[in-house]
Amino acid sequence: MPTNFTVVPVKDNTRKAKEGDEEEDVDDNNVLREEEDNATGDGVPKENSPFINNTDNDKGNSYDGTNMALFEEEMDSNPMVSSLLNKLANYTNLTQGAQEHEEAEEDEGPKKKAVKSPQMGTFMGVYLPCLQNILGVILFLRLTWIVGTAGILESLAIVGLCCSCTMLTAISMSAIATNGVVPAGGSYYMISRSLGPEFGGAVGLCFYLGTTFAGSMYILGTIEILLTYIVPKAAIFVAEKKEDEVDALLNNMRVYGTCCLALMAIVVFVGVKYVNKLALVFLACVILSILSIYAGVIKTIFEPPDFPVCMLGNRTLQNNNFDSCLKTEVIGNLTITTKLWKLFCDGPELNATCNDYFTNNNVTSIQGIPGLTSGVISENMWSVYGPLAMMVENQKLPSFGGSDPSQDIYMPYVVNDITTFFTLLVGIYFPSVTGIMAGSNRSGDLRDAQKSIPIGTILAIATTSIIYVTCVVLFGASIEGVLLRDKFGDSVKGNLVIGTLSWPSPWVIVIGSFFSCCGAGLQSLTGAPRLLQAIARDGIVPFLQVFGHGKANGEPTWALLLTAGICEIGILIASLDAVAPILSMFFLMCYLFVNLACAVQTLLRTPNWRPRFKYYHWALSFLGMSLCLALMFISSWYYAIVAMAIAGCIYKYIEYRGAEKEWGDGIRGLSLNAARYALIRLEEAPPHTKNWRPQLLVLLNVDSDQGVKHPRLLSLTTQLKAGKGLTIVGNVLEGTYLTKEAEAKRAEQNIKSSMSTEKTKGFCHVVVSSNLRDGFSHLIQSAGLGGMKHNTVLMAWPGTWRQSNDPQSWKNFIETVRETTATHHALLVAKNVDSFPTNQDRLGEGTIDVWWVVHDGGMLMLLPFLLRQHKVWRKCKMRIFTVAQMDDNSIQMKKDLQMFLYHLRLDAEVEVVEMHDNDISAFTYEKTLVMEQRSQMLKQMQLSRTEREREIQSITDESRSSIRRKNQGAAQGADLSQQSSMMEDTQEDEAQLIHDRNTASHAAINDKAESGPERVHMTWTKDKLFTERNRNRECNANVAVRDLFNMKPEWESLNQSNVRRMHTAVKLNEVVVNKSQGAHLVLLNMPGPPRNRGGDENYMEFLEVLLEGLNRVLLVRGGGREVITIYS
Repeated sequence: MPTNFTVVPVKDNTRKAKEGDEEEDVDDNNVLREEEDNATGDGVPKENSPFINNTDNDKGNSYDGTNMALFEEEMDSNPMVSSLLNKLANYTNLTQGAQEHEEAEEDEGPKKKAVKSPQMGTFMGVYLPCLQNILGVILFLRLTWIVGTAGILESLAIVGLCCSCTMLTAISMSAIATNGVVPAGGSYYMISRSLGPEFGGAVGLCFYLGTTFAGSMYILGTIEILLTYIVPKAAIFVAEKKEDEVDALLNNMRVYGTCCLALMAIVVFVGVKYVNKLALVFLACVILSILSIYAGVIKTIFEPPDFPVCMLGNRTLQNNNFDSCLKTEVIGNLTITTKLWKLFCDGPELNATCNDYFTNNNVTSIQGIPGLTSGVISENMWSVYGPLAMMVENQKLPSFGGSDPSQDIYMPYVVNDITTFFTLLVGIYFPSVTGIMAGSNRSGDLRDAQKSIPIGTILAIATTSIIYVTCVVLFGASIEGVLLRDKFGDSVKGNLVIGTLSWPSPWVIVIGSFFSCCGAGLQSLTGAPRLLQAIARDGIVPFLQVFGHGKANGEPTWALLLTAGICEIGILIASLDAVAPILSMFFLMCYLFVNLACAVQTLLRTPNWRPRFKYYHWALSFLGMSLCLALMFISSWYYAIVAMAIAGCIYKYIEYRGAEKEWGDGIRGLSLNAARYALIRLEEAPPHTKNWRPQLLVLLNVDSDQGVKHPRLLSLTTQLKAGKGLTIVGNVLEGTYLTKEAEAKRAEQNIKSSMSTEKTKGFCHVVVSSNLRDGFSHLIQSAGLGGMKHNTVLMAWPGTWRQSNDPQSWKNFIETVRETTATHHALLVAKNVDSFPTNQDRLGEGTIDVWWVVHDGGMLMLLPFLLRQHKVWRKCKMRIFTVAQMDDNSIQMKKDLQMFLYHLRLDAEVEVVEMHDNDISAFTYEKTLVMEQRSQMLKQMQLSRTEREREIQSITDESRSSIRRKNQGAAQGADLSQQSSMMEDTQEDEAQLIHDRNTASHAAINDKAESGPERVHMTWTKDKLFTERNRNRECNANVAVRDLFNMKPEWESLNQSNVRRMHTAVKLNEVVVNKSQGAHLVLLNMPGPPRNRGGDENYMEFLEVLLEGLNRVLLVRGGGREVITIYS
C-alpha cells in the first residue's frame, strides 16, 4: 500500500562524503603522527574509536544522501550506526615498547607508513614472553640453595605460596585485561583506569621501581655468573684472607655491575630494536638450559656424574686449592703430605703442628650427585637454617671435638654467607615468579588480546609452576644436601651447582643462564623507562613531566637516565640476596592492587564491567590480595612498611597536587556507594546537638559577565568551615534554562574557579529561574541530598538597596529571610562583606564581639569558636556582651554568663551592658518620620530616578532643620493612651524587634524535648519579655499624658510601633558602636522581619540604623534548635 512521505530537501552530500572518506583514509594512514601530536595529553595512544575519542573529523561523513533526512539534526553529535561499525572494523591500536619507535627510525620518507594489523597469537605473543620473564636468574643461581636450606617440604610451601599468588593475580588481571581494550602501559594502564589516578600513579611508580630493581638484580646475576663461574680470574679485588672474600666479591660486583649497566643503557639508547631481535635468542637459552637440567636428572638414574665433595669429619671443604681429598698419599713407598695438609698445618712435614679438628677427624669423599634413585631425598626433606658463618655439615658423618671457632673462620670450610630463615627465602625466591604482566604489556601486538592474554598468561604460570615444583623435588632427590647448601659451588671446584646436574655439560647452564640474565636485564631497562614515560605523559604527577619527553622518535631518553640511576643504587647494594626482597615488595604491591581493582569492580557491579574472561570471582581476588599482603610482611616487614609508605606518599601527593582525571575508575564507584550508604544512614535521625555544625548554603551573586561579586563571602565560608562539613554555593540567574544554558555553565565555571582560589571545599549549584525570588526559594528548599542538607544560609547584605531603582532587590532579601525562618534554617548575613579578611590575611591582636540579646540556640556562641579554629582569626579574643534591663541584676547576670561559658568550655570575656534610659529622643522621631514619609512618597509617586532622589533630599533637609529647631529634651512620650497601648500589643507580637515567635516556639519545643538538667537559663525568657513589656506600658502611660501637647504636629500621625523599634535600633546601635567599633568582627542577633509586608522597607531602615558605624558585622538568626551543649 503506497504511503506518502514529506521529505525535507537536503543538499547533495556526495562530494562531502567523498572528502570525508579521504579525510578518514588520511587519518588512518597517520595514526602514528596523531598519537605523537597528542602525546602530551592523557599519555595514552589516541584510540581511533568513537567510543573513546570522537573527534571533529568524524563528522564529515556522518550521513549520505537524503535517506536519513529525518535524523539530520542528530548527525552533529550522534554518528550513524553504519559509520560507527566501519570505524570499529578499522580500529587499530599500537603496541607498547619499541615497535612504533622502530618504524619511526626505519621510515625515511616524509610520510609514516601505515600500521599493519597485529598478527601475534597466544603462543608467540603471550605464552613465550611470560615464560621468558618468569624463568630467570633465581632458578639458576639460588633455587638449589633454597631447596638445601629450607628442605623439600618448606621449599614446596614457598613455591606454592608464590605461584598461588601470581595465579590468583593472573585471574584478576585477565578479567581486567579482557574488559575492553588495554592500550600501551599494560599493568599501569589497567590499575589507573580501574582504581583512579591516585592509586594508578602510586602503583605505577611502584611497578616502575620494581622493574628497575629487577634490572639491577639481573645485572648482578650476570656479573655473579661471569666472575664466579666463567672467568674467576677477571676479579679486580682479590681477597688475601678468607674472611675478606665476601667483601672482595661485593666490590667486584659493584665495579663490573656499573660497567655492565652503562653498556646495557647505551644498547637500549642506540636502538631497542636490537633488544627485541635478541629476545628469541635469550628465550632459546632459557629453554635449552631447563631441558638440559631435566636431561641431566634422567641421566643420574643410569650414570650419575662424578662430582666428589671432600669432607673433613662432617664439615664440607672448599675444593679450590687442592686436588686430592687426602691428608697424605703414598708415592713410591714414601708418605708425603697433600695440599690439603698444608691448608691445616704449619708446614708440609708429617710432624708439623696441625689444627686440632683436622688431626682428630678423617677426610672422606662423598658423591655430590648420588642420583635420583639413591634415596638422598629423605635427608633433604627438612630445613637446615643457621646463622652467618655456620658451617655446612653432613650430620650422618662422624665428627670429633677440637673445634675452635676463632680459628675455623680462617680454614677452607664452606660456610653460610648470610643468616638464613624461612621468611628471607620467601623474599629471595619471589622474583622468580614475577613477569606475569609481559603478555598484557604487549596487548597491542596481539591478534585477539581478549582471548590470548588470559590463556597465555595462565598457561605460562601453570608451566613455570610445574617447572619449579619438579625442580624442587628433583634437586632434593638427586643432589647431596651439603652441595645444595653450597651457594657458590666451592665444594665442587667452583662449578655452578645446578650446572653439575645438567647434561651434556655444566657449561650449557652457565652460558645459558648468563645470556638469560643479560636478556632479562636489557628487557627491564627497555620496559621501565617506557612505563615511566606513560605515567609522566598522563600528567598526574607534576614533577615527572620532564620524563615524558624523549628523542624525535619517541625514545624516552630522560626516563632511561633516571632508570639507570636507580638501577645503579641496586648495583651498589651488590648482593643479589639483598636486592631480591626489595623488588619483591614493589611487585607484590602492584599485584595487590590488580587484585583489589578486580574485586572492587566485581563487587560494585559497575555497568561497564563486562570481562570476556568469565572464570573470576571477587573472593579469589580478595584471596590473592590477602596473599600479596601476607607475602610482603613475610618476606620483610620493614621493606613492606617502606614500600607502603612510598606508595602512600605518592598517593597523597597526586591527590594534593595532581591533575584532575576522570577515567571512570572503580574508586569513584566505591565512593558513590559509600556516599549512598552514608546518606541513607544519615536520613534515619536528625543530628544530635553535639554533632551539629553549620552546613552552609551560600547565596552568591554574579555580575553581568557571570563573575563572582563578593568572593570574600567564599573566604568567610572557608574560615567558618575549616574544610569540614557541607558547603553548597548557590546562584540564581533570571530567565529560562534553554536561553541561559551557556551563561549558567559559565557562571558555574567562574564560581568553581573562585571556590578553588578561596580554598572553599564544596559543591556549586547554579539555578535558572523565571525570577530571582523563586530561584532562591527553590535553592533553600531543595539544595542538598537526604541527610546532607544545609542547615544554615549565608548571604551578603544588599548594601546598595537605597540607591537601587528596583525595590525588588531588598524585597528579595526580606523574602529570603522569611523563607529561612519558615524552613527552620539558621541565617547569617554579612554586612560590608568586601572588607572581610582573605584567607591569606592574619589578623593580629583584636576581638570578635558577640552581642547576645536573645537566645537563639547558641549560634552566637558557636560561630566565634569555629572562626578561631582558622589561622586568620586564631589570635583574636572573644568578648560577649549581653543587655540588662532596669530590674535585672547585672552582677548576677555576669556571674551566670561566666559560669555558662565555663560549662560550654569557651574562653571569652563577659560584659553586661545596662540600657535603663527609656527616653525616646527627637532624633528617633525624626528618623522614623523621614522613613515613613519616604516610604509613603515612593508608594504614591511613580517618579523618575532623578526626581525621586531630589524628593528624598528635600525631605532630609527639612528633617535636619526641624531637628535643629527642636529642644532636645522636649519629647519623651510614646503612647497616647492605654487604648492605643492595647491596640499595639498585637503589632508588638507581630513584629518584635529582638524576639521572633518562631525562635521562641521552637526553643520551647526543644526545652520540652530536652527536659531536665539540659534546660539552660536564657538571658531573655518569654515570661521576662511580657513582664518587661507591661512594666514599660505602665510607666509610659503617665509620660504619654504629660508630653502629649509637647509633640510636634507632624509626629502625631507616626506609627508608635515604628517609633519604639527605631528607638531600640538607635539605642542599641549607640551601645554597640561605643563598645565594639574597634572589633575585628561584630556578631549580633538579627531581628525578624514584620509579618505585615507593608513594613518591609521600614525593616530595612531599622537594620541600617542598627548597623550604622560598624565595619564588619555578621547578623545571626537561629534556626529554632539548640546547637551547643554543656554536656559531653
